[in-house]
Amino acid sequence: MIVIVCPGQGSQTPGFLAPWLAEARFEEHLERLSDAAGLDLLTHGTTSDADTIRDTAVAQPLIVAAGLLTLGALLAGSNRNRVGGIAGHSVGEITAAAGAGVLSEKDAMTFVSARGRAMATAAALTPTGMSAVIGADETELLAQLETLGLSPANFNGAGQIVVAGEPAALTELGANPPARARVIPLQVAGAFHTGYMRPAVESLTALAATISTADPSIALWTNRDGRQVDSGREFLDLLVGQVSSPVRWDLCMDAFSGAGVTGIIELAPAGALTGLAKRGLKGVPTVAVKTPDDLAAAHELLNLDA
Repeated sequence: MIVIVCPGQGSQTPGFLAPWLAEARFEEHLERLSDAAGLDLLTHGTTSDADTIRDTAVAQPLIVAAGLLTLGALLAGSNRNRVGGIAGHSVGEITAAAGAGVLSEKDAMTFVSARGRAMATAAALTPTGMSAVIGADETELLAQLETLGLSPANFNGAGQIVVAGEPAALTELGANPPARARVIPLQVAGAFHTGYMRPAVESLTALAATISTADPSIALWTNRDGRQVDSGREFLDLLVGQVSSPVRWDLCMDAFSGAGVTGIIELAPAGALTGLAKRGLKGVPTVAVKTPDDLAAAHELLNLDA
């Protein structure tokens, strides 16, 4: 069973869409996605600098648009029938929802644009940040977080947990990390997937009520607890709540393993999730689709599993 995975915020780099826009079909597709998002994603994907595309309101639509470009090329013709399931990490869940048919591309771009703006606004209310903790004992780390007033935001598996909260507490964690652990500050705008994002949840709840959904056409797993979701409306509700709740990518990878995954294909901007899979799902073949040149390897993996 081949599983498609869709990356989250932080995967973008300046100019990463330039190789895609060398082909007219991708440029035309991105123009449509830009119109739906109300942003010039062609410029942001090619010439905007790192600070510009780090802005949450820009980064999130840009990442989802890149995933949708990749899906359009990857799932052409009969290839869709060779995919066993799809899942996304954080904002990548919106890409996954479109890939599974829960949301139209237009609604996915409308939702992600609103999500990016709402989360940026919530992040501006209180100075907060995030750090990745590598190699810590989970029980020890969670106890230390409680003492410091920090929250776990992403359980990424493979020994990686991202934590979030006030800068002074993150600095204290970095100065006194759990035994045998490394703490790496992340360049993000705020404490995503924690209670600091509750104002964003309120605005997205109202938007979600206006969006039509369909039930997933392929297996679709949620970040909330790694389970497969069969209702499109429920998945959209989970997308709203996910903004202020931890990402359980570790449980998603456990679910892939339990479902008999035989290969993983990561959509652009790829690399982070295949890296986690190589450590958390050892022996499972992976393909990271970073440019159109990588599509051949992805198609080969799909055909091997046919």
